[in-house]
Amino acid sequence: MNSTITSILSTPTPKTEKKFTYKDFTWCLSLFGTAVGAGVLFLPIKAGSGGFWPLVILALIAAPMTWFSHKSLARFVLSAKNNNADITDTVEEHFGKTGANLITFAYFFAIYPIVLIYGVGITNTVDSFLVNQLGMESIPRWLLSGGLILAMTAGVVFGKELMLKATSAVVYPLVFILLALSFYLIPEWNTSMIEIKPDWAAMPSVIWLAIPIIVFSFNHSPVISQFTKAQRLEHKELAVHKTDAITGGSALMLMGFVMFFVFSVVLSLSPAQLAQAQEQNISVLSYLANVQESPVISYLGPIVAFAAITSSYFGHFLGAHEGLVGLIKSRSDVPVGKIEKISLIFIVLTTWIVSIVNPSILGMIETMGAPMIAAILFLLPIYAMLRVPAMAKYKTSLPVQIFTAVCGLAAISSVIYGAL
Repeated sequence: MNSTITSILSTPTPKTEKKFTYKDFTWCLSLFGTAVGAGVLFLPIKAGSGGFWPLVILALIAAPMTWFSHKSLARFVLSAKNNNADITDTVEEHFGKTGANLITFAYFFAIYPIVLIYGVGITNTVDSFLVNQLGMESIPRWLLSGGLILAMTAGVVFGKELMLKATSAVVYPLVFILLALSFYLIPEWNTSMIEIKPDWAAMPSVIWLAIPIIVFSFNHSPVISQFTKAQRLEHKELAVHKTDAITGGSALMLMGFVMFFVFSVVLSLSPAQLAQAQEQNISVLSYLANVQESPVISYLGPIVAFAAITSSYFGHFLGAHEGLVGLIKSRSDVPVGKIEKISLIFIVLTTWIVSIVNPSILGMIETMGAPMIAAILFLLPIYAMLRVPAMAKYKTSLPVQIFTAVCGLAAISSVIYGAL
């Protein structure tokens, strides 16, 4: 994805204009590609667990949730005086160094749990493939997880540029294959989910508890700073118009593509099968490979899941490592080289330990990944709109502010409720 963004930044635009251009469309694709990752492979299991009609409502609110939050974050970055400011610089300008430290801390704890999630996910994906598709016996979990995590981390450490290029190259084939699988599953659609009589009284709580996985799966906030800086430098006073339009386009693409995949998977399985997939703690593609007789699904599903999780691991590992180094460096006199090694060892060991323990992946997404993302993506920009004078001209309308804040609070409160 980084190479895609670099090519966009280096392509000149003849003039600044309000109409939607091809270059704007390529930015939509970049934001879209950033969001589509391994989280999408677990979304059908959680989103479909509440039944068909709650899933319909979730699909309807997914696009405005995604658009309002990301365009608000983009407007927050635009409010900085410095045209080259990123989100940390903007927070420091508006809230001081304490605020910047808090955001750095929050960013690390938004990314680090995702590394742990992918450590568990890759172990379970490979184990399921070895047992169910290749007919082998399970490799001891401590050995399998350790080998996979070390191999992926070695790829990051010793071939960072190659891994970034590989990650960028994987995104669009992954999107194409998931779309093809969505169509491929249409003959398998059944009415078992639709026939379940909805409990309308319980529906609000079902939707409420599913919001964290939507936040996690549709999140592309890591690229918003770089995207917004590029729009501001190129379009100046029209940057707000451009960021609003492009984030809106990516939100519509995400809703159309991701929710089609979710509906196609959910309609091809029964409620009992979705519950079984959650219990087995594997992605929906690995589960489909185990229950479908088609050799295409049996082998392609786990391979796609492996590619998605691996590519996501690379980017998030780099972010978590850099974030941890930054946190320690600002509070220690230890040489940077030593801090980098300590941080690397800490992330690898903790990921390995968590992978051996094998906690629920969906549980980790809901309790560890989504709350921090929601705080930064949904609540920070709205708080700034209310408290920071420089945000006055970048305010969204009051209904949009309320909707965004409610969604952010719902994502965080649902996690607190689930922990009680």
